[in-house]
Amino acid sequence: MRLWVKQDERRPDPEPLRTNDRLAFAIGLAGWVIALIVTLGMLALPGRVDAVGGLVTIAVGLALGVAGYLVSAKRP
Repeated sequence: MRLWVKQDERRPDPEPLRTNDRLAFAIGLAGWVIALIVTLGMLALPGRVDAVGGLVTIAVGLALGVAGYLVSAKRP
């Protein structure tokens, strides 16, 4: 195995694949919404539940997911 390949021996870079980023962000957002529903359902149960930590994590996930969805929607 060689660690260095001369420039004239290199193969060309492959073309990038086209992906559906909006679908990936939508699936991620759906997961965060399900997590929110489960967390809110756990608040109704008796006992000690750390809801603040879970809700903050879900809020950050939702915010980043919405931002990613909006940015990917503007890309051509």
